[in-house]
Amino acid sequence: MSSQINFLNDLLWGSVLIYLLIGVGVFFTYRLGFIQFRHFGHMFSVMKNSRKSDKSGISSFQALCTSLAARVGTGNMAGVAVALTLGGPGAIFWMWLIAMLGMATAFAESALAQLYKTRDDDGNYRGGPAYYMEKGLGMRWMGVVFSIFLIIAFGLVFNSVQANSITLAMNVAFGWNPAYVGVVLVMMAGVIIFGGLRTIARTAEILVPAMALCYLVLALFIMFTNLEKLPEVLGLIFRSAFGLEEAASGALGYTIAQGMINGLKRGLFSNEAGMGSAPNAAASATPYPPHPASQGYVQMLGVFMDTIVICSATVAIILMSGEYVPHSEITGIELTQRALSSQVGGWGAIFIAVAIFFFAFTSLVANYSYAETNLIFLEHNHKAGLTVFRFVVLGMVMFGAVADLPTVWAMADVSMGMMAIINLIAIVLLSGTVVKLAKDYNQQLKEGKVPTFDSQDYPELHAQLEEGIWDQSKKD
Repeated sequence: MSSQINFLNDLLWGSVLIYLLIGVGVFFTYRLGFIQFRHFGHMFSVMKNSRKSDKSGISSFQALCTSLAARVGTGNMAGVAVALTLGGPGAIFWMWLIAMLGMATAFAESALAQLYKTRDDDGNYRGGPAYYMEKGLGMRWMGVVFSIFLIIAFGLVFNSVQANSITLAMNVAFGWNPAYVGVVLVMMAGVIIFGGLRTIARTAEILVPAMALCYLVLALFIMFTNLEKLPEVLGLIFRSAFGLEEAASGALGYTIAQGMINGLKRGLFSNEAGMGSAPNAAASATPYPPHPASQGYVQMLGVFMDTIVICSATVAIILMSGEYVPHSEITGIELTQRALSSQVGGWGAIFIAVAIFFFAFTSLVANYSYAETNLIFLEHNHKAGLTVFRFVVLGMVMFGAVADLPTVWAMADVSMGMMAIINLIAIVLLSGTVVKLAKDYNQQLKEGKVPTFDSQDYPELHAQLEEGIWDQSKKD
């Protein structure tokens, strides 16, 4: 079984997804007029009024924090270290590249998720790729397949991986028994998961900014105390990305390929642009300005914060420490812990353990929220199976806490890859709608208006949308 999973994994990540991710990123970057560069400042402007919400939706800030909670996890600490070890420093360049291209992809998928959102039995907004596949493309079967892969990946496999990272970090730092840590983790996660979507959003709103800020302050401290090493580190990343370090060794092509594969793989795992996960959080928001495109800008900012800011902080910590050794057996979270300890002393390993706990724990509950939305999609917006599913998720958390996970990691990569392929196909097919939303938003912005979407202005879209959500003329 593991050999088949590894074969599929190599096929997806060795060729198919690399071409798709870069291709779709370039496609939307071009079709949206290089939106992530031209409107870079506007991403921050949208956040000025991001605390607004209503009885149906969470605030844009909560949606951003929920998506960041899922993004900012093991990928930012352990994943970056793995990418460095397997792909060399050049992998970081490719991770940055896929993030910059992925910002345009994130705009597309999140704007679509907002446009095609619906309400569940409790009147809460729900949406995401499965919904725009059903409503925008008229392909419910496609949404069903996507939902199944997402539930496997985010509801089950990724939560085992996050739990495993937490127990490993706690064992290395404090010597705590993984089984005991697992029990505590299940109890804490259970309280939040059974509290529902709003409890998850409120938890993310509190924890994510606090933990990200602490981590960034520490990384900036290390950068400023090693400022003389910064040009050397940047030079190493760019030389390695194009094989200039290995040009004389005859391993040029292999080195570039390994850096590209590992950088793109870990970049997507971390920032999730194009995967179809973050749109599930984006769709739950009540956006301001009241336009689907505004959530596109919010989630572009999420990709930037995750990869360009937080992942780069881990890169700085590792490469400035001198602990990085090419092809070393020391990798993952252990490498990050050693690197930080070498800079700040023994408490560095403890800090990373605590950071991993909060990063991975918030990822765990946010991952669950994505799976919940897709289970509700499968049940035609009803919530009948949620209680049983919640117990299954908590069971997978306990399993991940005590199990050895090499096959589970491979399953996570395959599930994530299949999700991404299905979602990328869908957003390309709906690219005309994405361009329409972006033009409508920016035209109103140029006219000095607060961009407001009224589905009555677009008869070709109006029939596809849930009644009452985007009918602004009826609300006035």
